Amino acid sequence: MGKRLFNPGDFVSTFTGETGKVMSREELSVAQKRLKEGRRPGHFFAPGCCHNPDYVTQVPVLFSDGTYDIMRGMNIRRQDSVSGEIIESFEKIKLN
Repeated sequence: MGKRLFNPGDFVSTFTGETGKVMSREELSVAQKRLKEGRRPGHFFAPGCCHNPDYVTQVPVLFSDGTYDIMRGMNIRRQDSVSGEIIESFEKIKLN
């Protein structure tokens, strides 16, 4: 696997201030079957192109409201400190 800017399990924030958690490829495949795509500002969209997470330009992110998006890497930032409430909200969402 090549160089990554984000790793599965990292917490990130969007430029609109929403907190998300980077998903692994396995979690993404489950999320695509069970959850709704949120289509947030900054998500990856290219006509006729498929989602191919490389964790640099296309980053799969789970959000606490139970939706997911493939975000553009330039539109999210790593979040170092996350409150316990936010961590608990992500633990309630089962992707395994």
